[in-house]
Amino acid sequence: MTSASPPPTLQTGAPNNTWIRNLEESIAIPLLKTTLQSIFAQYGTIIDIVAKKNLRAKGQAFIVFDTTEAAEKAIREVQGFSLFEKPMVLQFARSKSDATVKLTGNDEELEAHKRRRVAEKERKQAQELEVQKSLKRAAAAVSVTSAGTPIDGRPAKKAATGLKSTNAAAAPSIPDEYLPPNKVLFLQKLPTDTNQEMLSGLFGRFDGFKEVRMVPGRKGIAFVEYEHQEGAISAKEAMAGAVLVTGTDPIKVTYQRQ
Repeated sequence: MTSASPPPTLQTGAPNNTWIRNLEESIAIPLLKTTLQSIFAQYGTIIDIVAKKNLRAKGQAFIVFDTTEAAEKAIREVQGFSLFEKPMVLQFARSKSDATVKLTGNDEELEAHKRRRVAEKERKQAQELEVQKSLKRAAAAVSVTSAGTPIDGRPAKKAATGLKSTNAAAAPSIPDEYLPPNKVLFLQKLPTDTNQEMLSGLFGRFDGFKEVRMVPGRKGIAFVEYEHQEGAISAKEAMAGAVLVTGTDPIKVTYQRQ
């Protein structure tokens, strides 16, 4: 399989995980994966093909080969090949796939890999939220003068007063696992004899640790606060699912609801 484009400079990354970009977004995922399988199977044994339909993953796919040589050959020979009338862009992926870790490691290493991936996703999410907040603050500062009068000269509308609605349907609850990152962690399923000193020793290892707050009269839960989100993200990555006392259930670590 040849291409009009010159051979690419191979980029470092996960050595057998190939990242494909510039794929036609309108193609159904099952058809896309079947087509990629038929194209890339000639270069080596394919362990996994990952393609998703969510907005961030559209137009992309990952192909995991069993060897670095197979991935390298595929990148060189398929680079720029037209698929569904769009030239594919290939390079080594930046990180290992779950399939690669599962193949080369044990269950513990796979779970650690998944936690690191989630933590990295949460770091990016926190950064994006900060950017959005900054843009909103800048827009508000531009639209209102120092006297509080809008630039167009019209009087500002008064904010509506009254109690906020407590209707659950008006404000659907987000599952704990999908709460956005913040500086406070919410711990659940703690062993009965867990105390503040024990938790401070465990969670105080992470940068920016501030305090542990136990809940009077409530067993099994606590809050851990950090100076910044990065510390909370690192602590959640390391401690989620940890077993504090032999014979007890793994603890649950999520972010506090804001």
